[in-house]
Amino acid sequence: MRQSLLAFNDKGIYCAQADVYLDPWRAVPKAIITHGHSDHARWGHGSYITHHQNVPIIQHRLGDIIVTGKNWGETFTINGVTFSFHPAGHIIGSAQVRVEYKGEVWVFTGDYKTEDDGISTPYEVVKCHTFITENTFGLPAFKWLPQAEVMADVNAWWAQNRAEGQTSVIFAYTLGKAQRILKYLDPSIGKICTHGAVENMTNVLRPMITFPETTLITRDTKKEDIAGSIVIAPPSAHGTPWIKRLTPYVTGSASGWMAFRGARKRRAIDKGFVMSDHCDFQGLLESIKATGAEKIICTHGYSDIFSAYLRELGYDARTEHTQYEGDEGEVEAVANPEAQDTEGGAL
Repeated sequence: MRQSLLAFNDKGIYCAQADVYLDPWRAVPKAIITHGHSDHARWGHGSYITHHQNVPIIQHRLGDIIVTGKNWGETFTINGVTFSFHPAGHIIGSAQVRVEYKGEVWVFTGDYKTEDDGISTPYEVVKCHTFITENTFGLPAFKWLPQAEVMADVNAWWAQNRAEGQTSVIFAYTLGKAQRILKYLDPSIGKICTHGAVENMTNVLRPMITFPETTLITRDTKKEDIAGSIVIAPPSAHGTPWIKRLTPYVTGSASGWMAFRGARKRRAIDKGFVMSDHCDFQGLLESIKATGAEKIICTHGYSDIFSAYLRELGYDARTEHTQYEGDEGEVEAVANPEAQDTEGGAL
């Protein structure tokens, strides 16, 4: 029986022929990394290979590591296996990994989205025989509005809050979502402020992307200096002493999980904006079809439900367990039985 080109084991996704791992969750000698989120880029590997835009990101997060950066489509060969990175559109520097050996082609997506957000290199369809896909939002209830509509809603919300004398605090994942929101905020409304974690990551990305000016909130920041501003903060800041200095304020959250009835209430958020750095249900289906792959491997998210649906469509689909958790606090909702309480129901 022919050995699979890629296999899942207790350390990650393993290419035995090349003796290299893709996004391993345990320490390994050599790792190929799709993007900078902490469930995919972990500390402790002997060496890292990633897209060059992701190099400063993982250096910022992981410290002193041995890392090599590659360009889009640049091939590199390890023991006869050819690898290349292709845009995943998930966040800045996020990549799919194409793996080819003796005419057989696999693609590992990591995390991905098909909407062009204007800051990440847009998603590229890569033809393959086997496609490894995430399923974070693999239910038909998830259908995203165009980004321009969502950001118009964010800016209108901020303007209204400012007119009412309140500061707007929007929670967004530190890497990816925070910069996506920042890029399209309207500075003419008022001052854009940031939590330290958001500011630090944004500064890493400023050499690659043009962002509006931001003001870091520090211990010395006076309330009157930021009144009516919009503040971008990580979800972990919600309910902490840090946020109390912003009173009076209203809160918002930008997440795909805001599509769930009750998600905003459960998280004690005043306003929810449905925005995700992952594909919606239709995006997943269209991406899979475009690859031409017959074999589909479903990883994190609604993988069991989604793979069963793919089999109904005629695909050779199965589920593999990983330790990828999603980002922007999304793993919480995936594991939450209440997540089924949403329009559209299950497949």
